[in-house]
Amino acid sequence: MHRELTARAARQSPPAAPPPSLPTSHRAIQRDLTPGERAGLAGGERAARKHDVFLARPRPWRNKVWDTDHVQAPVLVEVDGKPRRPWITWFTDCATNAITGVAVTPGHPSRESVLAALRSAVLREEPYGPFGGLPEKVRVDRGKDFLSRTVTAAFDLLDVTVEDLPAYTPHLKGTVEGLNRAVESMFLAALPGYARQPRPGKRASRPKDEVLLGFQDFTARLMDGTRWWNTEHRPSPLRGKTPLEAWQDDPTPLRDVPAADLWTFTLEDAGTRTLTTRGIRFRRRDYVGPWMTGQAGIQVRIRFMPHHDHRIEVYHAATGRYLGPADLADQATEEQLRAVRRARSARARRLKKDLEASQRERYAAATQAEAPQRIGALTIAQAEAELAQTADSDLAQLALPDVIPPAAPPADWRTPASLAALTTPGPPVRYPYGRDGASAPDGRDGRAAPPTTDEDGDTS
Repeated sequence: MHRELTARAARQSPPAAPPPSLPTSHRAIQRDLTPGERAGLAGGERAARKHDVFLARPRPWRNKVWDTDHVQAPVLVEVDGKPRRPWITWFTDCATNAITGVAVTPGHPSRESVLAALRSAVLREEPYGPFGGLPEKVRVDRGKDFLSRTVTAAFDLLDVTVEDLPAYTPHLKGTVEGLNRAVESMFLAALPGYARQPRPGKRASRPKDEVLLGFQDFTARLMDGTRWWNTEHRPSPLRGKTPLEAWQDDPTPLRDVPAADLWTFTLEDAGTRTLTTRGIRFRRRDYVGPWMTGQAGIQVRIRFMPHHDHRIEVYHAATGRYLGPADLADQATEEQLRAVRRARSARARRLKKDLEASQRERYAAATQAEAPQRIGALTIAQAEAELAQTADSDLAQLALPDVIPPAAPPADWRTPASLAALTTPGPPVRYPYGRDGASAPDGRDGRAAPPTTDEDGDTS
């Protein structure tokens, strides 16, 4: 701003008063702009929001409201020989600040992660207890995993209200957002492979001799940290109590669900099938189980955990009785799966390289001021071959819009002559309506149009 004022004053004729000095400009900014405005200009909306004032909700009773969220741990963990940053799915109780459920995913989370965390949050038996039971309401932040059809159906069956918060409002679920910040500074920052620690040198790089935790070790340490948070940590809103003490001091009755019923409610429904001598056909694959002997011919209902293609759960279609699991028949070996993954990775790298090569543009180097000149010559045969290949795959070019010309617009419409020449003469075509598929009359007087005969003698 000061440089702009100085340049503007130099361009004025006759010369105007000199601009204010830089310290004077600094004092004016400090005087006229609020701390939130200065932070917003420097760091954006999120930095400005840190200077806002928010009201505090009254602390409810236990299981009144839960907050839930995904967070990517800033810790590199070894997964199948590659460093990855796992994702954590939390469920927290807003009254006691207790972590009721947690699930860890090596890759991106999905609705399966939400259902697994929900199951661990609701169950109060070991190793999940004593926190749990059914909440009255769960707050989510418009995440597609939390609002998927499977997750919302599970919440409906459990009689839990889902509150979809507006976008970019983390302060509306401050319990889980505060947990995300606290866990990183109090626990994750001390683990090997912490991705945000300061590194020597200009570039933030990971030392080559750094030993990363395995996924199992990371999950075990995270579970230990969760138990410490619930049983020993004393958050300031609880006034000297641990989440466990606040939970036990609350006399609110809990709503429990049997583990078998909860497992059924948190599975995705795939409809009914017929059990044949080959097992159950699901997604063009056969699933079999030892309990199927002598059961061929009955109607069953399939439920499954999302993305777990190796097993389905089978229930009787009429009574709803659980029959047993069914595993994928003729399942590939682990060596075959690794070979398939390697082939997919090689194909993905090849496609990525071809895409980068096709998008690369080369221009001639300029030694004087001139328009850019794109270089790269093709022969006529090469150009025709590439255009022919594109035409065979372009659905827009394969379409034939002129086979059935559009109907003529109404007479009172102002239609350009170029468009009117492409339409069929006569009144607009009326389309079928009603449930029985009857057509509207085509005549101008409301009656059906008379039949017509084409060149072949067929009457229409």
